[in-house]
Amino acid sequence: MDSNRNSAPKSAHAASAGGVEPNYLNAHKGIWSWMTTVDHKRLGIMYLVGILTFFAAGGIFALLVRTQLLGKIFGGPGKQDWLFSGDTYNKLFTLHGAVMVFLVIIPSIPASLGNFFLPLMLGAKDVAFPKLNLMSFYVYVLGGCFLLFSILTGAVDTGWTFYTPYSSTTSTSVVSAVMGVFILGFSSILTGVNFIVTIHKMRAPGLTWTRLPLFVWAQYATSLIQVLATPVLAITLMLLAIERTMGVGIFDPKLGGDPVLFQHFFWFYSHPAVYIMILPGFGVISEIITVNSRKQIFGYKAIAMSSVAIAVIGFLVWGHHMFTSGQSELASAVFSFLTFAVAVPTAIKVFSWVATMYGGSIRLNSAMCYALAFLFLFTIGGLTGLFLGSLSVDIHLHDTYFVVAHFHYVMMGGTMTAFVGALHHWWPKMTGRMLSEFWGKVGCFFVFVGFNITFLSQFLLGTKGMPRRYANYLPEFQTLHQISTVGSYLLGLGFLITLIYMIQSLINGEKASKNPWEAMSLEWQTDSPPIEHNFHVQPVVKHGPYEFPEIDHSLARGGH
Repeated sequence: MDSNRNSAPKSAHAASAGGVEPNYLNAHKGIWSWMTTVDHKRLGIMYLVGILTFFAAGGIFALLVRTQLLGKIFGGPGKQDWLFSGDTYNKLFTLHGAVMVFLVIIPSIPASLGNFFLPLMLGAKDVAFPKLNLMSFYVYVLGGCFLLFSILTGAVDTGWTFYTPYSSTTSTSVVSAVMGVFILGFSSILTGVNFIVTIHKMRAPGLTWTRLPLFVWAQYATSLIQVLATPVLAITLMLLAIERTMGVGIFDPKLGGDPVLFQHFFWFYSHPAVYIMILPGFGVISEIITVNSRKQIFGYKAIAMSSVAIAVIGFLVWGHHMFTSGQSELASAVFSFLTFAVAVPTAIKVFSWVATMYGGSIRLNSAMCYALAFLFLFTIGGLTGLFLGSLSVDIHLHDTYFVVAHFHYVMMGGTMTAFVGALHHWWPKMTGRMLSEFWGKVGCFFVFVGFNITFLSQFLLGTKGMPRRYANYLPEFQTLHQISTVGSYLLGLGFLITLIYMIQSLINGEKASKNPWEAMSLEWQTDSPPIEHNFHVQPVVKHGPYEFPEIDHSLARGGH
């Protein structure tokens, strides 16, 4: 990177003594300065606080659901609704699913870390439309409040998918709940448009498409899906609201509608939404592995193009959710083939990550531990997806706990593991403080072990025929349910440990240097935390983000 460019605009509050420019956290003071900020870094932090708050709430709902499923051990013989009623159970798993999918996993990496680091990685001062960025945050807050209020007061019990015909006929407040999701969709679209324009128009001199960090490529593919797929969900939910309020027969068979049509519309969005959730995680893992292997990424162009390929193929596989819905045999065969096809670009990424580590000088810090956990967990999630993509096997496994376990291995074991790993990787840059490596590894251990105990047992439950979303079950399923619940407690403990040492880092953590991981991408070339306008001078890029100097790979590097 070259620095012979005109200086970026200095903050009005730059310190006169010593010429030290304040960082984005202290350049402006007061709550109002945060509420009205158009600084992408501050907005990323605000998104992060909101997402982590909703994550804690969704996790508590999950623990309540798992505690209910301990069953007879507390309730006595034949008593499985010992903690709360079946109706309350339905409301809790709806609340858990809706919060985690729409308020946590979908916006987790793009809205928080994407907002914070995308302009930094591009060498830009901000996103293309800063005020639109602020608007998208308030739309997210409004949609989240709307959704939570409607679910808590109206007791929606349809599940996070709002499947018809039940959602067309139930007396709960489905309309206000789907309107909350409808509002949240606008935040996704605005963010996606902002990122696409930023990547196209605001790259630093010399930062060509083949020099973009893979995190940027992942965000680009994600943004394309957000802009193209989210309107389909919005239209679907609007049609559901129109049917309930006006009695127009769209999905309700009593009114001449077709409930399977809702499934087609919903999954046409929701399967691409799976890649909205996981593609940013792929970008994070690419960054963590190459930096901590001290080695150029293997197959850069293949990884970049596979992100785009996943985005394209992801629009064509929605029907694999509907093998038991009565669709034609030809359609099911085509969707089965495409499901296997989408595994190819994903496998390219996994192979490239493993090849990058091979022969590298691996630094086993806490971020790298989460990256390795991601490889294990996501690979299980991906491979079990092939079982569900096989027509004959899916007939037996459809709507069982096998699907629950597969979904969580991809979304929780994939996206959220990458998200937590990203926080460890970029925490020094965001806060100017280092995290405790010891406690980071302890937290990762509990998360990894607890997660596998929780959901490996659910694979066994599914193969034995345990249906999902049931509050009660036969005695033969009790032991596996109890093992799963114990695992969920260990998982919760791991996240609690993580929260504690992150707060400790903010209070009195060791100060971070500009580039503690010796990375090559642009975000590590600015101060920690970054100044308000990101760079003191306009960076000029003369090499790719992963072109590390030659090192002796026979020497193992210790944790930083």
